[in-house]
Amino acid sequence: MEKLSVKEIIQKINAEELFEAVASNYSFTIKIEEYVPFVCAAVHDGHQFRKELWDNCLHSEYERWYEEDPCTKEMVDSNPIVIAGLDSRFEYDLNRAPESAIYDDAWGKQLWKTFLPETMKEKSLAKHQAFYRVVEALISKIEEKHNRCIVYDMHSYNWKRWDREVPTWNLGTANVDNDRFKEDIENWRLLLEQMPLPNEIKSTSKINDTFEGNGYFLKFITEKFDHTLVLATEIAKVYCDELEQVIYPEVVKAVKVYLDRMLKEHAKDFYTRHKS
Repeated sequence: MEKLSVKEIIQKINAEELFEAVASNYSFTIKIEEYVPFVCAAVHDGHQFRKELWDNCLHSEYERWYEEDPCTKEMVDSNPIVIAGLDSRFEYDLNRAPESAIYDDAWGKQLWKTFLPETMKEKSLAKHQAFYRVVEALISKIEEKHNRCIVYDMHSYNWKRWDREVPTWNLGTANVDNDRFKEDIENWRLLLEQMPLPNEIKSTSKINDTFEGNGYFLKFITEKFDHTLVLATEIAKVYCDELEQVIYPEVVKAVKVYLDRMLKEHAKDFYTRHKS
């Protein structure tokens, strides 16, 4: 893995070079082993939190972890193109527009002891902007090369906070073309529903049940690119104890092994279906 500036990353993408890199400010990673027509993303996988923010933050390390999406990069990291955030959404949220990416409060609790200075916000928003410059260059290259692209936008959610039964997998499709991509969406839902999981975990899968896919990452790509489908894919945190902050590696591995095979098959089917 190399350490590269955003400019260098974009230059490599434009030249169709194969590489694996961390951004020079350590805010995200990107890997391109082959310029295939599908991308995996884990924008909330990161947990880093700038030290200069620590004393001003009212949320504990656990409270931040609880709202992040740990292991979502690991679940898809064997695929040829993977981009993932390294910073916590509590510094800046890559799945929110720039004007709302820095929280004043988070999940009903004030985040900062004192108002965050503009200089601190600007530092974080520069990383948000840099990430999206790379995303735009990447999807542009994939569409230029293949005329279509599918993005697997991986997230997780805290199922224990719900007071009803919720699905193991939720697909948010409110902001994509459901008429055009109906079959692709349903096929992905079915594949997730058929995933074998250990510890007698049942793999249920629904569309727009807990979340509807209103994230900025999906909207940014969908609004800029006419031939790309973003599948906002949320797994309930059945792969960890969200209350005790314990990861279940056997469940993470089961998800990873299944997606290693089935995600590529789904992407191949998408490419064939939309080839003409």
